[in-house]
Amino acid sequence: MASEKRLQVTVVYSPAARDVREVILFLAPGSTVLQALQASGLLQLFPLIDLQTTVVGVWGRKARLNQVLRANDRVEIYRPLTVDPKVARRERFLKQGVRTAGLFIKKRAGAKAGY
Repeated sequence: MASEKRLQVTVVYSPAARDVREVILFLAPGSTVLQALQASGLLQLFPLIDLQTTVVGVWGRKARLNQVLRANDRVEIYRPLTVDPKVARRERFLKQGVRTAGLFIKKRAGAKAGY
């Protein structure tokens, strides 16, 4: 019966590429995103996380700090983008070359690129 009185919540943060920190918490019903972040210890471990500017979400959707959590929610702390995704894609395309990317790959021997 103890599990009915507590919510299991996971808080996830990735301070750098391929470095994921995951904390599993058991919180009281009615707990908020802010309470989960504070209980996780990630705010103390990573002081660069500023709750005024950092975007957080629950299961990939933006969430407010006062949002009430449900059982098995996954709270995610998002890093700011360092490169615009459109610019990064354009640079990858230029680096790979026109003939080796996407629709322009030759599908069969003797076929023109793009067909």
